Amino acid sequence: MAKITKEAALAYHSQGRPGKIEVVPTKPYQTQTDLSLAYSPGVAEPCLEIQKNPHDAYKYTDKGNLVAVISNGTAVLGLGDIGALSGKPVMEGKGLLFKIYGGIDVFDIEVNEKDPDRFVEAVKAIAPTFGGINLEDIKAPECFEIERRLKAELDIPVMHDDQHGTAIISAAGLLNALIVAGKKIEDVKVVVNGAGAAAISCTKLYVSLGVRCENIVMLDSKGVITNDRPNLNEQKREFATARRDVHTLAEAINGADVFLGLSKGNILTKDMVRSMAKDPIVFALANPVPEITYEDAMDARPDVLMSTGRSDYPNQINNVIGFPYIFRGALDTAASAINEEMKLAAVHAIADLAKKPVPDVVNKIYHVNNFTFGRDYFIPKPVDPRLITDVSMAVARAAISSGVARKTIDDWDEYAAHLKRIIGQESKLTQQFYEMARRNPQRVVFAEGAHPTMLKAAVQARAEGICHPILLGNDERIAKLAAELEVSLEGIEVINLRHDREAARRERFAQILADKRCREGFSFEEANDKMFERNYFGMMMVETGEADAFITGTYTKYSNTIKVAKEVVGIRPGFKHFGTMHILNSKKGTLFIADTLINRRPSTETLVDVARLSEHAVKFFNRTPVMAMLSYSNFGSDKDGSPASVHEAVRILQEEDPNRPIDGEMQLNFALDRQLRDRKYPFTRLNGKDVNTLIFPNLSSANAASKLLQFMTNDVEVIGPIQMGLNKPIHFTDFETSVRDVVTITAIAVIDAIVEKEKSAK
Repeated sequence: MAKITKEAALAYHSQGRPGKIEVVPTKPYQTQTDLSLAYSPGVAEPCLEIQKNPHDAYKYTDKGNLVAVISNGTAVLGLGDIGALSGKPVMEGKGLLFKIYGGIDVFDIEVNEKDPDRFVEAVKAIAPTFGGINLEDIKAPECFEIERRLKAELDIPVMHDDQHGTAIISAAGLLNALIVAGKKIEDVKVVVNGAGAAAISCTKLYVSLGVRCENIVMLDSKGVITNDRPNLNEQKREFATARRDVHTLAEAINGADVFLGLSKGNILTKDMVRSMAKDPIVFALANPVPEITYEDAMDARPDVLMSTGRSDYPNQINNVIGFPYIFRGALDTAASAINEEMKLAAVHAIADLAKKPVPDVVNKIYHVNNFTFGRDYFIPKPVDPRLITDVSMAVARAAISSGVARKTIDDWDEYAAHLKRIIGQESKLTQQFYEMARRNPQRVVFAEGAHPTMLKAAVQARAEGICHPILLGNDERIAKLAAELEVSLEGIEVINLRHDREAARRERFAQILADKRCREGFSFEEANDKMFERNYFGMMMVETGEADAFITGTYTKYSNTIKVAKEVVGIRPGFKHFGTMHILNSKKGTLFIADTLINRRPSTETLVDVARLSEHAVKFFNRTPVMAMLSYSNFGSDKDGSPASVHEAVRILQEEDPNRPIDGEMQLNFALDRQLRDRKYPFTRLNGKDVNTLIFPNLSSANAASKLLQFMTNDVEVIGPIQMGLNKPIHFTDFETSVRDVVTITAIAVIDAIVEKEKSAK
């Protein structure tokens, strides 16, 4: 992890637009009609509906997806009482995390008020705006009373995340650490160093999970909190010990099983850790410097199960694992509160998630082969994309079953899909691909079976019911890799095409290929040699019907793969060329872009084929193609070079089908801006239509445009490359492709195979 300097932090917050968040419109606003609907007079109608039924605010406004992050700045991170305004960067940061992890909108509100009564009144006065309130960085003991009163007096979820967020995540970590250590929660001795908001809340939650109060020793700045100490507040009194033999941290921790630190850095020594019981659990959560460093703890006791609040060490206890999803589940059920049942549901959901196989995206971000439940991984990573489904759904179920939900969820599968769409994990389009493939899974050959990405994708595709995978490669190497990645090859066929037992099949494939290409210089001997290559062998499996689809590309150059595909399966009748397409999904809609991979300098004839193939492909994906053929000129303004080729291709395509919604050549801005195009060029066949298919004049421009759109826009989902025009379902990936990308291409290949079979059956 890169060291964060003062200069870098200040530059991050100040460069470009100051701050970290902004408000973005969600409805059209370009026309006068749009503005009249958005404000006066149209806005009066929803106002009147809400007046009749206040709950309709969830229907007509953002209330149901809007959380207030509210602070008075009295306990900001490790900085203390720095004031409301000084804490604003933290509150903006919290808003950013709510949005990127939970899809939740946030207004950060800094209230310059330390008096609890007046603070509560201020929050109550603005509460109608919000669907939930996240209290943040308010010092103890005032925070307890503030949260208690707001929860009692408001009918929306209220949670002080410094208390409950840390409690929920650390409780999940504790449950799993105890499993790793082989200890029972009711037997462990716990030392809590710190008696602030987070420490009290953590300890309460541990007790609700089974820790015995008599096994807890809590310390504050004065030492062990005993029940004979005078002037204890209500929160400390609950956990005051009756023991008289312990006064200091060193005495308290001797023989303890669990240490929870929410205090200050470097107060837990190596000797203290050495004095703990076997397999000690140490949660050193002081921020930014923990009570003991990870290195010192491991040096003192190699058997320690260690957590900190830092991302550069294992088992980070990070509130972002909880709060976006707890509020997500509460908002989606229009809950009136976040109760104990919902918090416990979050604890168990987080704990259970750490025991499941870890998605490739998490391993990739942390540069490891595979996280596995154990000493170095008993808490999910904050980037785990499954948190939004697992935790949000658990919280939503608990809200409904405990009676605080005002909205029920009937279709949990659709709700899970909705949650994935919220953060761009999967679009509706990709979900449709998976659903279609699952209805009739096909036999898919994966060329590079010994490549980690390809192997994981095959395993995942099978687990999701998308296909019956066949891996090509050295069977011993694949088995070894599967063991290293801790994935199961059960139900997956592995073919080592160099084994002697495959000789007969290689010769049969070679004879078929030699007969097919005998007039193109192919001899049996040459074809037989080629059958030792994965692409030739795998494509011949599809050509002969021994498999239904083929995935390749993580090792092989496109030029080589293209050559093999042409020789083995050939190009679809009626075409002389084939191509590829990428699909770009964003909040603005879906764009189909061609040709992004195959045809470098297409002729007019090639452009015609690519456009026709794109038309078929867009229809294949159940969309109506509206096609713009692009160039740097508009409608004949340049008579030379590529514009002339594009212009001629458009003429041919329009003559071929007078009703085909295609036009050009045109510049990209006219293609995508319907109003601009219709005003400037009202004669086009695309008048009044939104373009969804872009045909580029050459490979360079198509490839560059797709990459630029990916790079410039964070919310773009990219699917592809998708093959268009080969006789069989042969699909490509590349060396940058993720496991999820390969699984998506696999689903498309399966659908492709299903369609091909249906055509053949007619």
